[in-house]
Amino acid sequence: MTIAPTKTYTAAEYLTLETESEIRNEYRDGEIIPMTGGTPAHNQIAGALLVILKLALKGQPYQVFIADQRLHIPDRNIYTYPDLMVTAQPLQLQTGRNDTVINPVAIAEVLSDSTKNYDRTDKFAAYRSIASFQEYLLIDQYQPHVEHYSKQGNREWLFREYDSVSDQLLMRSIQVEVSLAELYEGIEFASN
Repeated sequence: MTIAPTKTYTAAEYLTLETESEIRNEYRDGEIIPMTGGTPAHNQIAGALLVILKLALKGQPYQVFIADQRLHIPDRNIYTYPDLMVTAQPLQLQTGRNDTVINPVAIAEVLSDSTKNYDRTDKFAAYRSIASFQEYLLIDQYQPHVEHYSKQGNREWLFREYDSVSDQLLMRSIQVEVSLAELYEGIEFASN
């Protein structure tokens, strides 16, 4: 049996297709990957973080985006849609585009079984190639657990993890404290 080669696309082809698509697709150096839908817990957690950050950053020079905002990572030839990202103002867009951000300060991903390995490895490596990127949250949707990475210097990242709803984490890049009790409010975890 012969396996057909995977079709590759240029970034320009992807962007044209994406503007007409009814679903979001990630672009990874020629390959188009459909983005799957999230669970209710995934959406509740992302929504809770959005509210926490929007309220904390009101009147400050930042913008908060959720899920449908495309991010371009030029050094890796990737277009993706982080679950949540914070950008500094003024907002910087990809040249010639009015729908693609290039200057995130902080990014959060709510982990799912199908994406957690990619989010922790290749995706995080791609994010680190963005000069403005300072902070990364990986939020588990199945149990209270947050992995927090904050940039300390060139090629130096500090890792902290939180696994209790009584924990609070400080996002130093934007000076916002996040309570895990608020982040996970209303989430029912499966008992082991």
